[in-house]
Amino acid sequence: MAPEQVVVITGAGGGIGKSTALLFLAEGHRVVLSGRSSDRLTRAVDEAGATAEGRALAIPTDVRDPDAVAELFNQARERFGRIDVLFNNAGIFTPASSVEDLPLEQWRDAVDTNLTGTFLATREAFRIMKAQSPRGGRIINNGSISAHVPRPFSAAYTATKHAITGLTRSTALDGRRYNIACGQIDIGNAATDLTAAMGKGVPQADGRILPEPTMHVDHAARAVVHMASLPLDANVQFMTIMATGMPYIGRG
Repeated sequence: MAPEQVVVITGAGGGIGKSTALLFLAEGHRVVLSGRSSDRLTRAVDEAGATAEGRALAIPTDVRDPDAVAELFNQARERFGRIDVLFNNAGIFTPASSVEDLPLEQWRDAVDTNLTGTFLATREAFRIMKAQSPRGGRIINNGSISAHVPRPFSAAYTATKHAITGLTRSTALDGRRYNIACGQIDIGNAATDLTAAMGKGVPQADGRILPEPTMHVDHAARAVVHMASLPLDANVQFMTIMATGMPYIGRG
């Protein structure tokens, strides 16, 4: 990736999103950090330190809101002139529930955040990348191991992540003529606040509760930055990065 690219990251207030934002900033890029919590975004920018001054822009955004997402990209373009990379990272887990007991409001919350939010950000980025000069850019979607195989009691989350794979493929196809590349990273057991319970034990397909290994979140961030480092005539269509010992190969 050439110096001074403009990167938009959703869900950048913590976890994978924050780690990825800090790494992009450390490598000299301009980064727009978005997320629901203004305080968390501010702390992330502060953590980047003085070297990120003038290259980091925090914009609180609810990705479920089309107007808020449009404003995010308008502000990013006004500040930095263009969009080179979008990392669609914003997402939520729903409480564990067997499908027959899954409340409709939890289903809708997962779909609105994980799937529709990704679509809304992709739509805005695509429009800008198509029109800017030089034309093109890269969109990277956070899929998850659950884009391949589910955990028990995760129908809403798993359905949205399978849908992200379809959106990734369609975006990649539609983007070809405009020099817009789209790929997906499927991350397994990166150590964040959301995965803290894994060390204590989580449900397995056979009904047991077992601890699972995790990997440092920076490994996932480095993988995203690698995907973004390629020229636009090359694309990592799908990448899986995971804690080596997690129950994915052979899960179930």
